[in-house]
Amino acid sequence: MSEVAVYYFPHYHQDARSAIEHGAGWTEWELVKRAEPRFPGHKQPNIPAWGETDEADPKNMAQKIDAAADHGIDSFIFDWYWYNDGPFLQRGLDEGFLNAPNNDRLKFALMWANHDWIDIHPMKACDNALENGNLLYPGAVTPETFETIMDVCIERYFKHPSYWLLDGCPYFSIYELTKLIGGFGSVEKTRELFDRFREKVRTAGFKDLHLNAVFWNNPILPGENAPTDSKMLADALGFDSVTSYVWIHHYAPDDFPMVEYNDIRDAYMKYWDEAEKKFDQPYYPNVTMGWDASPRTVQSDAYENRGYPFMYTIANNTPENFKKALEKVKARLDENAVPTPFLTINAWNEWTEGSYLEPDQEHGMKYLEAIRDVFKKLSVKQIH
Repeated sequence: MSEVAVYYFPHYHQDARSAIEHGAGWTEWELVKRAEPRFPGHKQPNIPAWGETDEADPKNMAQKIDAAADHGIDSFIFDWYWYNDGPFLQRGLDEGFLNAPNNDRLKFALMWANHDWIDIHPMKACDNALENGNLLYPGAVTPETFETIMDVCIERYFKHPSYWLLDGCPYFSIYELTKLIGGFGSVEKTRELFDRFREKVRTAGFKDLHLNAVFWNNPILPGENAPTDSKMLADALGFDSVTSYVWIHHYAPDDFPMVEYNDIRDAYMKYWDEAEKKFDQPYYPNVTMGWDASPRTVQSDAYENRGYPFMYTIANNTPENFKKALEKVKARLDENAVPTPFLTINAWNEWTEGSYLEPDQEHGMKYLEAIRDVFKKLSVKQIH
């Protein structure tokens, strides 16, 4: 039976770095509540049914855990940030989830979101927004920083009884391989550090480390001008599996400002076909609830196709269409012989990217109910 792992974006609590840039008390809820319709047929704002919850409060996190576990979700994969000068956005996990009295009902894992942190809160209209935006924290880290990351992950997270293990191995996913290799200097040095990470994990008493790669293109490596084949990179670095973060990584339509949910779903299914054939490692699929990054743009600027976050949105991502996508992915997973089958879902709470399972005032719990209806598996932990 396939497991359901949901990405969790922890920018809905107060953080010291955010306070430097935006002022004391700022969270990404500020962008959610200020969002406006930007073009005909555009639905904004999306209003959370639970209000502006503080995820660093264990009571609020307990509400999220119960809702997830009650609706067939097995784990949260936290977007996890650690730069050369230390952690970022860690309080939702460290103070919220790890102190929640019911965190035994849900597993958790880490996806190291090691991308450059650009000030897109909000982003002014400019061409190639991410390239021209204000870089606050570079994603590339040194080998010395990665040594610290290894130790923190093992001691603080992997050893926690709720950490997600695949066949006895802690699941650790990496988002941005270009930045990773750039910081370490070469593919060979990166593999050396990965092997060291595995050795440390085994020494800590685990069977091994399950190392997962998030791929959506062929990355350009340091000193190179042409993209490197992602399959060759996955093999060279010894990854155990490959997955995706969100459907938009695999779809570049001509349509703007809206594309149909079922169209991007079908495009993603074709990518899945390609990924299964390309990679020797198991490919674990993704289902995306929606997409609308417009809350991360200056609301008074013209909404033109300039690249993220000024980009297309997904239309008709209804609970019914989301459920159909879940059914298609589950049926295909059930037919495949991938080990420890699971799918990822984007996302629990990407409110400013229009991809969230948390209840809003329009649909309530219907997206969660869709997961429950498709992945019917009642266990002792789900009956309370």
